[in-house]
Amino acid sequence: MFYYYDPTYILVIIGFVLALFASSGVQRAFKKYSKVKCLRGYTGYDAARKILDDNGLYNIKVEHVSGNLSDHFDPSANVIRLSDATYSSNSVAAIGVAAHEAGHAVQHAEGYAPIKIRNSMVPVVNICSTISMPLFILGLILGMTGLANLGIILFSGALLFQVVTLPVEFNASTRAIRILSTSSMLEEDELRGAKKVLRAAAMTYVAAVLSTLLQLLRLVILSNSRRED
Repeated sequence: MFYYYDPTYILVIIGFVLALFASSGVQRAFKKYSKVKCLRGYTGYDAARKILDDNGLYNIKVEHVSGNLSDHFDPSANVIRLSDATYSSNSVAAIGVAAHEAGHAVQHAEGYAPIKIRNSMVPVVNICSTISMPLFILGLILGMTGLANLGIILFSGALLFQVVTLPVEFNASTRAIRILSTSSMLEEDELRGAKKVLRAAAMTYVAAVLSTLLQLLRLVILSNSRRED
């Protein structure tokens, strides 16, 4: 009861609202620019394939995956997976998203430092995310401050991972816009639409960092309050 019902829960609510606002923003932007068609007729698949080929990444496949905005680059399988709304769509939104994922593939091929750091963190962060909260809660219940603080330290690993993710995502979008501009796949006004979609998508990662930061602050407050008691 102590963990779930306390004044600090407002921090969780604020984080949830931030994430919800960012998510709705990207949904609105994607929906709006899904109605704007590329005059040159490129589809999401075409854009991703062209960017990959132009960078000599012929070994990376572009596949269709079900879902809504489930687009991602899988470096372990050397494949870009584009969702229903992206793969065969010739909208400005679809092309922007596909170019962003192709940007990740180029990052990986070039050995972009932040993405290498992020990928190396994944196994450790997965472990930290799994055991941090159980350790924290157990520490509070047993009155073991050291155990609770260990949970906080491990939880902060998730925040660090999200912080490292920011330059990866922003750089992929910057690459995408630059490539779409220089390759003339999109007209100038279409390019502005793609920028708005990618900017909205980037805000979801910023919101995630802020949400996790607020959660971390809450854990610290709870730990300090229990120690004072």
